[in-house]
Amino acid sequence: MYFSIIIPTLNEAASIQHCLSALQVYRKDCELLLVDGGSSDDTIDLATPFVDKVLLSKPGRARQMNHGAENAKGDVLIFLHADTYLPQYALELIASHLSHTRYWGRFDIQLEGKHIMLKIIAFMMNWRSRLTGIATGDQVIFVKRGVFAAIGGFPDMALMEDIAISKALKKISRPVCLPTKVTSSGRRWERHGVFQTILLMWWLRGCFACGVHPDKLAAIYAKGRLWIRG
Repeated sequence: MYFSIIIPTLNEAASIQHCLSALQVYRKDCELLLVDGGSSDDTIDLATPFVDKVLLSKPGRARQMNHGAENAKGDVLIFLHADTYLPQYALELIASHLSHTRYWGRFDIQLEGKHIMLKIIAFMMNWRSRLTGIATGDQVIFVKRGVFAAIGGFPDMALMEDIAISKALKKISRPVCLPTKVTSSGRRWERHGVFQTILLMWWLRGCFACGVHPDKLAAIYAKGRLWIRG
């Protein structure tokens, strides 16, 4: 089984080399594809020596990940955020749990940071995902390439693409929920305030469920608060 790890980026110069350095151990069994959405910093120059391909795309995580998938060679696609780190033996774990009836999945997550609430948030994310079958992008979604193509990839939306693709994939099979944890940065939670961000994320999910357009939600998400002045 051959893997393609697809990493969407936008101005990740501060951390991209650390992210990619951690992936070099997997190079034998996978290709690394970085899909940049128009960085104005040194992301591309810093990343180029560490990946198999650098692809350019219009900004938007869904668009970038779809573009990476279109250029991927792997049997399994792994969508990895630039601030998230895979656990040891990640590829072996994925290969051993995918089957002819289980086509996609995700990892449990732990959030890196000092605030005690980050552990509770991660715990709740993992159990909510198990109960609902919905994965977040931070949990590192992986899927067989043929199935990804069959559902048309990620919907082209500015936010909530992970929820939307999870719902589409659930119609084909339940997700593999690997208990082994990926490590993701808690920087957004700490920067905007943990409780404020919890409220924001639940509000955004509720609005999305009620049919609010993802473009409007993305603008609010970018601000990190429930209102936009002007």
